[in-house]
Parts: sequence; C-alpha cells; structure tokens
Amino acid sequence: MKSNGVTSVEGGAQRRLSLGMLSESRILRVCLGRPYLLLTTSIWRSLPVSLQRLTPVRRYGMHLQSLIRRRAVRRQSFGTFFLRNRPELELMRRLLEERGHGANVAISVVGCSKGAEVYSIAWVMRSARPDVRLHVHAIDISREILEYAERGVYSLTTPSGLTGPTDEISSGDAGGRTCMDQSASVCERMTAAEMEAMFERSDDRVTVRSWLREGIHWYPGNAADPKIASVVGPQDIVVADRFLCHMDAQSAAACLRNIGRLVKPGGHLFVSGIDLDVRTKVAREMGWTPMTDLMKEIHEGDASLTRDWPLEYWGLEPFQPRRRDARIRYASVFRLGEAARAEGRHRCAAR
Repeated sequence: MKSNGVTSVEGGAQRRLSLGMLSESRILRVCLGRPYLLLTTSIWRSLPVSLQRLTPVRRYGMHLQSLIRRRAVRRQSFGTFFLRNRPELELMRRLLEERGHGANVAISVVGCSKGAEVYSIAWVMRSARPDVRLHVHAIDISREILEYAERGVYSLTTPSGLTGPTDEISSGDAGGRTCMDQSASVCERMTAAEMEAMFERSDDRVTVRSWLREGIHWYPGNAADPKIASVVGPQDIVVADRFLCHMDAQSAAACLRNIGRLVKPGGHLFVSGIDLDVRTKVAREMGWTPMTDLMKEIHEGDASLTRDWPLEYWGLEPFQPRRRDARIRYASVFRLGEAARAEGRHRCAAR
C-alpha cells in the first residue's frame, strides 16, 4: 500500500512538472512570438524586390506568412472589384463556348458580397453568348449586403471613414455600402468602355443595366450549411472566390467540401483566395481534376492578393512551376466528378 502511495505521489509530481513545462513553453512562445514576427517582417520589408523573387528568399517569405497566419485575427471582408480577375473570367467564357446553341447554364456565386463578381460574370457570359440561358444564383451569409447587391447601385465617390464593419453604415447609404472594406473604387479595374456597357450613370452613381440583372436569384445562406445544395440544385459552374481565406484552416476545408457538393458531375469549381495548403488537401481528398488552362494567369490575376504576400494572411504566394505539386497547388479551377465516372467505366470494362 505504501509503495502505491509513493508511486501516486511521484506520478502527481511528474504531471505537475509536465504541466509547468508546458505552461512555461506557452509563455515563451507568447513572449518571443511577437518580437520574432516583428523582426522577420522588418527583414522582409528591407529586402529589395529583386531579392524577394529568389527561390531561397521566397521560402523565407513562406515561413513569414505561416507565422502571420497563425497569429492573424481573421474576419470576413466585403471589399471587392468589378472584373477583378480577368483570366478567370476568360476561362469561364471559354467553358461557355463548349455549350450548344440555346443551352441552359446554371452558375452559383457563393460569398457574392456586394455583387460585383456576380455582375461581372453575367456581363462576360451574356456578351459572349447571348443565346445561352444563364441561371445565376448569388449567395451570401449577410442578408443586408445581399439586398444591397441585388439593387445594383454603386457610388463612384470614395468618402473617407467608410471602410468599417457593416453595422457602422446605414443600409440606405449607397456610398457607404460601396466603400465598405474598400481602399479603392469597386470600378478601379474597369475601362470607360466597359463601364458604359455595364452601367447607367447618374451623377456620382452607376446602376447595373437591367439586362444584366435579369435571371439572377439572390439567396441568403451559409456556405457551410449542408442544406444549401437543396436550395440551388446541381450547378454547371460554382464560384467560391476570396472568402475562404478569412476562415481558419479546419473551417475553410469543411466549407470547401460542402461547396463542392453543389457542382454537378463534369461541372467546374472556381476557388481562389484560399490558403493553398487547404485547397490542395481538399482537392486531393475529393479527387478533383485541376484545370491547367490559364492556371498561372488566374493565380496571378488578382493583384490585390499577390501584392499582399507574404505580409497578409490572405496573400497568395508567387507561382512556382518547379514544385512537384504545382499542377494541383496553383490550380484555381477544378473539374468535379470526372475521376468517379472514369472509375465507374473502368469497373464496367473489368466485368
């Protein structure tokens, strides 16, 4: 009995020692983490751009961004732009060319925010194929921002002090809504001819033309909700751009898997603005086929993501074609269901 008591005391002491060491380790990480991050950030800022492009220095940048992502406080952002990623829109247009005359095409834009991406897609596709019957589903978790997007009215002015959260701006303030989470105009990346084609202008405001707003259905919904598939049905193209990066890795992976269920077999999923490790892992698990057409162009197509690397958690690392996993890591577009169909044909042939 005595020996058991001694063992119990020793075991308790060891556990206390282990907990003390663990607590001390956490304290050291907290104390040293921020100074180390500040030091590494300072070193990166001091490097000339020509050096930042070198492979060894890029690895240092990836290390720096991994530190930033661990400490970042993530929140959803409503900042966006019209015609934000032109190579991405070009690939959508090419996919539309494969459709027969008068075909029905269903597209869902998940996390549609202020609607700029929705209207950009509608304009590119309807301009290229006016014969195609386009059915667009725009989905966002914020009912207020969704109602604003549906109106399709945007301000061309950039008032100061209006880049805060949704609850700081009244729902009737088009100028405030347009500028929310924006450091530049939503129309910054458009030419004068493109603005004329897409908008009707009145003073300092523009309104999306009625022929572009037609056929767009707006749904309040959570992209992580398994029931979302029953709301919109199987889709030919699903776009889930630039909002998954604002989630932690586990939540983003679960949400991406759920979004993939919206795509019909043989359909396409566009997903940029996400931690590349998360996207690569999910794509491999689900057997998605990466599309290599315009892969590099799309990866680099949104300057607001590439220029913020590695100092912001949403920044996209430079395209590195020599990586063994480059084909899947840098693909922003995937064809879904092809691997499953191929496996089924192989099984039938084996019988």
